[in-house]
Amino acid sequence: MAVATAVQCGILPSKFHFSSPPPPTIAAQIKSKSATPPPIFISTNTAHVNQCHLRELYALCNHSCHRFPTIDASGSVEPVDPLKLRTALSHSSVVVSVFTKPEFVTTQSSPEVRRVVGIGGDWIRKVAPVTPENGWLIGFGRAVSDLGLTASIYDVMVHPAVQGMGIGQMIVQRIIRLLTNRDIYDIAALCSEDER
Repeated sequence: MAVATAVQCGILPSKFHFSSPPPPTIAAQIKSKSATPPPIFISTNTAHVNQCHLRELYALCNHSCHRFPTIDASGSVEPVDPLKLRTALSHSSVVVSVFTKPEFVTTQSSPEVRRVVGIGGDWIRKVAPVTPENGWLIGFGRAVSDLGLTASIYDVMVHPAVQGMGIGQMIVQRIIRLLTNRDIYDIAALCSEDER
């Protein structure tokens, strides 16, 4: 009891003083590991996918559609063939794309976003919701199915600037929900060891 009182009052003998700060609580550790995602819009409409933006996302994520991709000297995979990408999208049973506002995504290769600020300031752009028309493609995933029994999930990718925020998990959950609503429960996912 005396030790508890001494701890609360801060009058511990010198041999009990800690030189380092106390370890963080479990709640603080959990908060620091999970970042909150930016405001997003999740679409399941194939028409919302701009194929040029999707090719850029493939390149940013260094994602290849080949089983054994050709890798250049800088470590990048070859770009996706636009005709094959168009065919793959048209034959996909489920397509999920994720958009966010441009200010939440910054890369060295992306051009700087120029804004025209009127008399009222920039508040309209800040309060407008994210849509495929005003947002940037930051996530993508698709599934191919026989529309009866089975389906496979392919090409789940998230922009590197927003990875680790649970967006990929949201994509997979949306794909699974759409497939199970069609009574398809035998669902497989094709991914590499480090993508699990």
